[in-house]
Parts: sequence; C-alpha cells; structure tokens
Amino acid sequence: MRRISIFGATGSIGEQTIDLMRHCGGAQAFHTVALTGGRNVARLAEQARELRAEIAVTAYEDCLPALRAALAGSGIPAAAGEAALLEAADRPADWIMSAIVGAAGLAPGFRALRHGTTLALANKESLVTAGPLLLAEAARHGARILPVDSEHSAIFQALVGEDMAAVERIVLTASGGALRDWPLERLARATVAEALAHPNWSMGQRITIDSASMFNKALEVIETREYFGVAPEQVEVIVHPESIIHSMVGYRDGAIMAHLGVADMRHAIGYALNWPARSALPVARLDFTTLGSLTFRPADETRYPALRLAREVMAVRGLAGAAFNAAKEIALDHFIGGGIGFADMAGIVEETLDFLSGGGGLGNAPLSLDDVREMDRIARAKAAACAAGLTARRAG
Repeated sequence: MRRISIFGATGSIGEQTIDLMRHCGGAQAFHTVALTGGRNVARLAEQARELRAEIAVTAYEDCLPALRAALAGSGIPAAAGEAALLEAADRPADWIMSAIVGAAGLAPGFRALRHGTTLALANKESLVTAGPLLLAEAARHGARILPVDSEHSAIFQALVGEDMAAVERIVLTASGGALRDWPLERLARATVAEALAHPNWSMGQRITIDSASMFNKALEVIETREYFGVAPEQVEVIVHPESIIHSMVGYRDGAIMAHLGVADMRHAIGYALNWPARSALPVARLDFTTLGSLTFRPADETRYPALRLAREVMAVRGLAGAAFNAAKEIALDHFIGGGIGFADMAGIVEETLDFLSGGGGLGNAPLSLDDVREMDRIARAKAAACAAGLTARRAG
C-alpha cells in the first residue's frame, strides 16, 4: 500500500487529489500519512477522518484548538505551525503532493526530498524561488520531482522518450484569464470579483486572479526554464482561450508534440499519481466532432507586463525569482484587500525588482534556503512599502 501525504489538502489541487484517491479506493488503497491545510479545519478534519490519516496539520497555530475539536474521538492527532509542517514532511511517504500556495510551500517540499520520495509539485513557487537548490536536493537524495501544473505535466509527457538536445522550443498556452477580452484601457478598473470570473477553470482565489494578470503564466515561464533546463528564448507563451492544448514541445525537425485534454486538473494530478503507468481517470473525453475550432493569439506584453518581468528575472537568475514571487504575493494581497488597482500589481513588482537590482544581490546564486528566505523578506518589505505609498497617494 503506497504511503501518501498531501500538503495543501483543502485547496483546489488537494481536493482533486483526494477525489482521485477516492476513485482508486481511498483508505483501502492508500495509506495516508499526513494531510495539511490552512484555516478550513472543519474540511481538513473531514478529509483526515475519511482517509484515516496519521496526522492532520494546520499552518495556523490559532486554529489548533478547532482542529483538535473536529478530530475528537477519531484517534487522529492534530498539530499546527511551521515546525509541525516540517515534522509532517519528515514522516516517511512514497508520494507527496506539494500544493501549498505561495512561498510557504517551499520548505516542506524541500524537507520531504531528503527521504528520497516522489514529490508531485503543484507549488510552482518552489522552482521559481529556489529551482537550483530544489533540483540539487532531489538529486542528492535520489528523489524525483514530477510536475503537476497542467502546462508542465503536458511538457513532461511530450518529452517522454525524446532527447532534450532535440528540443527547439517549448510553447506554454494560457487561457488569458477572466479579463482576456477586455479593452486594455478598462483593465485598471477591474475588480476582484471580475478577475475571479475565470471562463474555463475552477481554481482558488489567488491563482485565478494570477491567471487574469498572467502572473501565474509568468511564474510558469520561469518554472519551465528551471525544471527543463532550456534557454529563456526557447520558452514561448501564446493565448489559447479554449484551454484544450495545455502545452507544446517543438523539435529541431519541425515537429510539434501537443498535449490535449479537457480543462480538468485531474489529468495532470492523475498522471503524477500513477506515473509511470497511465491509469483510468474519471475525466471527460474530448469529442473532436463537437469540439469546434481551436484559436490562438499572441500574449501581448503590454496587456500582460508580468510576462516581460518574467523574462527579466530569467536573464538575472540568482535570487531574482525569489524577489519576483515575493513582490507578486504582496501586490496580490493589496489588490484583494482593495488598496490598489488591478494594473498596479505589475507596477509594484517592477518597482521592487528595480530597487533590488541596485545593490540588492538579485543575481547572487542562493547557497541555502536561508538566502531565499532573506530575499523573500526584503522583497516583501519593499513591495509592501510600494503598495502603502500608492494607497496613501490615492487617498490623499
């Protein structure tokens, strides 16, 4: 029986992972080691009871009493806080889903690699902020990292049996998000609710807004460079509104290998869960006779400045990814909180990167997670100051 842990169990990816486990037999087919979540402790406790987890962990210490109460009588222990997350990552498991959103997911995933496990990586920020460190840690301990982003899973599958030296280009597709058809001049007035109205995917709040701003795709561009080891100029982005083609790999003989499927994250999750085999998944099948047309358009960097910033980050490398992600997370917080506008997010990230490029050590290669954490701290402080200044100017 395979031992499985899910970090970020109550989020969209975690829920879909559990749905697939349930489809394959649930507690009778898998030994669930650890489930972790945020403030939705009632749901976390339900999941832990269903899968008979060894332990349930909330990231927030103030939620521990509620989690313990929800698990009362189950015999499942509860824990909380950063140290508890790391202790859960230290518990031996064969397969771990890393689905904590944001930089908070880096340390538990990094810790899990020490045990030579298979890490199913949905936390793209890990590769963006500390890609070389993460990949080196996996190699050191004989661990494997499998991509769970739909785009990177598609690339991974298109590369099976191929020689990376034959790869000419990698094409990431983007839905364009909820605001893809808006006039450019209207974007600045977009509300949180409008940015959340994604036409194709059902995802969490933060990733859905990142899709509308294309910051999600910007992270994926950097992630592609880090995970697959290609040159920045080999990574392309196009807008594909139907979200049927999830990514493409172009080879030096002119051939293109594309991964197609309905817009359902269980494709990528299921591939990672069952790898190297392919198992039946409870997802809809494409009917090409009713599919209609597939359309594509350029990813305009005037509309999506996050893509331009991602290319600047790839040119610098070092700790630039950590700064980029930290500033993005802070800018997103302020947009959700109502302090800044939709278009202000990219401006805050750019201002933060410009400030740090002037002696902030952006190009320094991280030697440890402490280096990444320190850059994360510095960038968050600068981005918060930028956002506060913008809010104050508007209020005045």
